[in-house]
Amino acid sequence: MDMINEGAHIARAMAAREGAGTPRKGEYLTFRLGGEEYGIDILRVQEIRSYEAPTRIANAPPFLKGVVNLRGVIVPIIDLRLKLSCDSADYNGFTVVIVLNVHHRVVGVVVDSVSDVLELNHEQIKSAPGLNSSIDAGFITGIGTVRSGEAERMLILVDIEALMGSADMGLVESLG
Repeated sequence: MDMINEGAHIARAMAAREGAGTPRKGEYLTFRLGGEEYGIDILRVQEIRSYEAPTRIANAPPFLKGVVNLRGVIVPIIDLRLKLSCDSADYNGFTVVIVLNVHHRVVGVVVDSVSDVLELNHEQIKSAPGLNSSIDAGFITGIGTVRSGEAERMLILVDIEALMGSADMGLVESLG
């Protein structure tokens, strides 16, 4: 009987893993990085804060800006613009930090600005295009299409857990 339960547990875990990273209907927080608009699952978002300069960490990679104290919790701050090699990473009045729960850890990501929360259905989400194998786009789960009147815009839907892969989270773990 225990082997049957264990087998069912393994099957459920495999199905959940296969479903992870695939585009699905739901609510997405949209934000801008450079000239592109991105969307992440709203369920990963804890809060949105204005940018404040974090405390630097010696020998950290450039995308790890440092840490901040958020109500007694030390939160690593990762600049997504630098992590995704955007052309520029200017800090201004629109720059914000999205505080996320990723891999059971709290982490902040710096973005140019937050747009809004959108609900997307299956018809609005297309699979991510196949890209050159030299480009790591495994974190892109799909492309969302949003219509506003006659205008249409596209969102790059991101699996934030895949983007913040195990190597980055290992670095984050060493800070907390």
